Amino acid sequence: MIVQINQSLAKLNTFGIDQKASRLIWAHSADEIANYVKHHGAPTLVLGGGSNMLLTQDVPGDVLKVDIHGRRVVYEDDDKVHIRFGAGENWHEVVLWTLMQGLGGIENLSLIPGNCGTAPVQNIGAYGVELKDVFVSCEGVMVEDGSLFHLNKEEAKFGYRNSIFKNDWKGKAIITRVTLELTKRDHRIRTDYGAIASELEKQGIKEPTPKQISDVVVAIRQSKLPDPNEIGNSGSFFKNPVVSTEKAEELQASYPNIPSYPAEGGTKLAAGWIIDQCGWKGYRKNDAGVHEHQALVLVNYGHATGEEIHSLATSIMKDVYKRFGVQLEPEVNLI
Repeated sequence: MIVQINQSLAKLNTFGIDQKASRLIWAHSADEIANYVKHHGAPTLVLGGGSNMLLTQDVPGDVLKVDIHGRRVVYEDDDKVHIRFGAGENWHEVVLWTLMQGLGGIENLSLIPGNCGTAPVQNIGAYGVELKDVFVSCEGVMVEDGSLFHLNKEEAKFGYRNSIFKNDWKGKAIITRVTLELTKRDHRIRTDYGAIASELEKQGIKEPTPKQISDVVVAIRQSKLPDPNEIGNSGSFFKNPVVSTEKAEELQASYPNIPSYPAEGGTKLAAGWIIDQCGWKGYRKNDAGVHEHQALVLVNYGHATGEEIHSLATSIMKDVYKRFGVQLEPEVNLI
C-alpha cells in the first residue's frame, strides 16, 4: 500500500479535472483494502479507472485507488471459459486480450473507458450487449468491517446502467476481482444494434468474428467519441431515458425520426438525438462543452472545472425536459 499526501487527481479521472485528495492510497490486494477499512473505516472515495465520475470539489479525506491486477482461468470446458480479472485491469485492454485468445463475449464493449472493477457497478453496455450477459461473479471487501464478499449474477441485481452497487450496497462495498464467462466457439455474435450491421455490410463481411465486431465497434466509437487522453470526457454523460409506451407514441407523432428501442418497462429513447434536437451539439462555454460529433458526451477542453461541466449538464437537462417532457439522468457519478 502506497500513501501520497495532498495529491492531484487530474491524471486519475478521464475528465482531467484537477481536484486534490488529502490522502491518495494505492491498494494492490483485497487484504490491503480489508486491513485499511478495519483500521480507518470507509474511505471518502473509492477510485477505479476514474471514467464514470465528475469531480466538483477537492476530496477532504482518503481516496482509495484500487490497483489490483491479474488474469486467471478458474473454469474451462470445450465451449467456454471463466476468467477472473483484477479490478484494476483496464477494461479495453482486457477486451483486446480476450480477442487475442480467440474468445468471444465482450467484443461489443470495446473501447469503453474504465477498469474491470467498476464495470459491474454501472453494468456497462454498448451495441446490444451488457456486462450482465457475461458476468459470473465478483468479489471484494465490505467497508463496514473488512469482511470479504462473493456475489453472483442474480445477487448483483443488474438493471440498465444499474446494479446493487448503485443502490443497496452504494458506498458499502469495494470490488477487487470480477469473473466473466467467455465463449471459445459458437460465439453469440450481436450485430443488430447501432451501425454495426451497416458497417459490416460495407466491408463485405457476412459472418463476422468477435475480432471483426470489435474492430467495427472501435472504428464507430472513434469516429463519434473523443479520446479521453486528448479531450477530457467520461463517454456518455447521460443515460438513454426509458419512457412509457404512451409517451413514446406521443413523441413519435411529433418527431417521426426519433430513435427508439423496446426496453424493459417501456421504450428507450436516444438521449444524444434528443440533446442534438435542442441545439446543444458543439456548444462550448470557456472549456466546458458538448462534443461536436456526439451530443451525449460532455467534454473538458482543457481547464474546465467540475462545477462548470455540472452546470452545463443541468442546463441541458432543463432544456430537454422543457421541449420533450423527458427527464434525463446523468450516467456519471457526481463527487
